[in-house]
Amino acid sequence: MRHETRVRLIAGLIMLASLASSALLNPRIAASVGRNDLSFTDTAEEGDPPQVALGIAMGAFRGLFVNVLWIRANTLKEEGKFHEAIELSRAITKLQPRFPQVWAFHAWNMAYNISVTTQTPEERYQWVMAGIRLLRDEGLKANPNNMLLHKELGWIYLHKIAGYTDDANQYYKRKVAEEWTIVMGEPPRPEPEHRDRESVIALYADAWLGPIIDASESLPGLRERNEKSYELAKAYERIIGEPVGFGFLRRYTLQTILRRDRAGASRIPFGPRGQAFSDLLDDPQWNSAWDDLVAHVRKRVLVDERGMEPIRMQRLTRRLGPIDWRLPAAHSLYWSARGVEVGRVAVDEHNTETLDFINGYRVLMQSIQELWRYGDLYFNFVDWVETGACVYQPMPNPYFVESYGDVLDEAHDAVGIFGDERRAVRAFSAGYENFVAQAVLFFYRRGERERAEHWYSIGRNFESQNAGMNWRVERWSVTLDEFARNEVFVEDRTDSPYIVVNQMVASLQGAFAQGLLGNNQELYEGQIEFARLSHKIYMERQYNPVVASSGDARMQYVDPDFRVVAGTVFASVISAVGPREAELMYFRAPEGLRKYAYAAIRDRYSGFFSIDAGGEVGVDIQGRTFDEVFPEPEGMDEFYAFMGRKLEERQAREQQGIRRK
Repeated sequence: MRHETRVRLIAGLIMLASLASSALLNPRIAASVGRNDLSFTDTAEEGDPPQVALGIAMGAFRGLFVNVLWIRANTLKEEGKFHEAIELSRAITKLQPRFPQVWAFHAWNMAYNISVTTQTPEERYQWVMAGIRLLRDEGLKANPNNMLLHKELGWIYLHKIAGYTDDANQYYKRKVAEEWTIVMGEPPRPEPEHRDRESVIALYADAWLGPIIDASESLPGLRERNEKSYELAKAYERIIGEPVGFGFLRRYTLQTILRRDRAGASRIPFGPRGQAFSDLLDDPQWNSAWDDLVAHVRKRVLVDERGMEPIRMQRLTRRLGPIDWRLPAAHSLYWSARGVEVGRVAVDEHNTETLDFINGYRVLMQSIQELWRYGDLYFNFVDWVETGACVYQPMPNPYFVESYGDVLDEAHDAVGIFGDERRAVRAFSAGYENFVAQAVLFFYRRGERERAEHWYSIGRNFESQNAGMNWRVERWSVTLDEFARNEVFVEDRTDSPYIVVNQMVASLQGAFAQGLLGNNQELYEGQIEFARLSHKIYMERQYNPVVASSGDARMQYVDPDFRVVAGTVFASVISAVGPREAELMYFRAPEGLRKYAYAAIRDRYSGFFSIDAGGEVGVDIQGRTFDEVFPEPEGMDEFYAFMGRKLEERQAREQQGIRRK
């Protein structure tokens, strides 16, 4: 056989084999494209960058063209031309929506680079939220199982908003608290006899999230469940002139909170729509309609506008603790947890190296730590809406102390060699050790010695500890009292805002719960003095007001006025005990503390004073009125004026900061 004939025969056989393989593989490839949503844009729309049309026209060379755009976008970012880089990134995401690195790059530019070039906290926040919405509403819809995008979204919430590196972080925190008070309502308040961890978790999972999960999926479904709720929705749309959605929840949240305060209804002047909504609330025909309608709207806003799954929120609550969704760390926890969950489902022997479990779990565990440090929030929603300034006081939440350890072994397993027990140092174990040390200090300072001893034992003996380190032996081989003294003073951890705030709040809680309630004046005064000293150290070392912070310091985790801090913690503590304990604490407290707690007490305990048939004034089982049990402190008008001036001063500082910009 001649050489030319042999070549032609081989080429023909290769061609036939290729055609046969193509016919066999094409259906599978097409099915994979549909199943995994691997399609890309093939038509340009009005408003798209010109690069989109050019990339589509290049056909098979689209990938090469996208690489050129990607290199150019990185160059523009390095040159500080962030807006131009965003335009190119938008073109790339249109051409290749399954390119997660570009979504992350695009969102980072918005949330970090462009936000800090703007003039006011409001503008900064809009750019930060633009980055969040890009990842949440667009990037994850195109890449629903991508760990990188979940991690980046969680990191923006954790680092940019929950952290303190941005001068405007205090404004961000209040805006997130405002948004999620509207979306979810205020968190449930545990009864004093049901404040153990399991009971509080059940309350958050069932009483807070349960009605949303059980709510109807659509307006027709709402109509089937409760005809009056459907009619109320239509009445709202007709009278207010907008569909039931976030605006509906905002009106409902504001007015229901105001109505709890006997003088609250007159605090904010309502416009025509606000008054019309108030009339709907007052109309008795709708009494049976509100609960189902509100739960339905909350569900639709969560799913349709925030891309979140209420059933997953409930599952995380049951697993990790009573998550307060008004906190940014709650959302970094949600998205990072979702990321590692989808990653663990998708992982196999072929893609292990492409899934970043290390950083996914790092964000997850840091979110748990943040909820332990600042997971109990006092936030005055009405003051914030009314004036743009309010008391925002996060406090440690001991219900999350156990949560870190609950995911430690899972994290070690998921990160492979980096979590292997044969390694001399494992980062997650080092983080857990410091986490436990903070818990020991908190319970010790709060006067709960038995719990402090329990966690001190765990810190010394937990299974995955990094062993063989001399400094660790020295740290944990002393008595509990020596450990507490060494951690704060010998190691001089007063430079750490976490440690100082932790110790300050724990001292105040101990002063009120053990000192006042236990009628131990010496303990009370000692704890108050320690808290006052901690506050003084914190203000001297960490309080640095900045222009972009809306009148707040960048690292302001507590109010600069110690009276406000002590009063806020006192109001929180007295609201958590039973009415008999509250009466004792209130009676033994100084007049100044009573003023801060009076409104909270009236809101919390006025319902215990029932009005008898034919009576006009509520009394308790002993026949006493609320004013007899909790007499209003003298000078409340002056106190309210004092707090009003503080809010005005905060607003003035904000305006001065804006002018200086």
